[in-house]
Amino acid sequence: MTTSSLVRWLGGGLLLAGLAAAYYSRQAAAPSTINPLYSVMLNGLLQESVPFVSVAQLRRQPASVLLDTRPPAEFAVSHLRGAREVGYGDFSLAKVQDLPKNAPIVVYCSVGARSEKIGARLQQAGYTNVRNLYGGIFEWVNEGQPIVTGHDQPTTRVHPYSPAWGIWLQRGQKAYR
Repeated sequence: MTTSSLVRWLGGGLLLAGLAAAYYSRQAAAPSTINPLYSVMLNGLLQESVPFVSVAQLRRQPASVLLDTRPPAEFAVSHLRGAREVGYGDFSLAKVQDLPKNAPIVVYCSVGARSEKIGARLQQAGYTNVRNLYGGIFEWVNEGQPIVTGHDQPTTRVHPYSPAWGIWLQRGQKAYR
């Protein structure tokens, strides 16, 4: 084995060990997904700065305000029924100024990273009941839950953000536009 091969092998092993450590250190706090590898990736990616809500928990609390933190083009392809598009790059608190500070709010994006950042901004602004949908719209669809188009019509199409992130979408039709 060459030195460069050994370095790559050790680096890959350390990466996997780090992901496994992140997964197991947060396993109690994080919900699970239907794909254990997706859970490992999410637990390494997400900071837990915003409390999680699982797909099952969200289905039991339908009175939540759903905020889709993806850009308008992704939202137009599909979103959770009743969600408001608030964006990510162009997000501003003015988009949610009509919401009471104690309203139950669930933020989501493709996997939960962008929504976690928007959720943290909401918390910093004084919103007290913000949750991040664990696994985002990908997990929602992976668990067989319905989504709608920008015209409120049922669909199976999901914008996967990019081909690299799209590997985590196991159900539904990947639609990049």
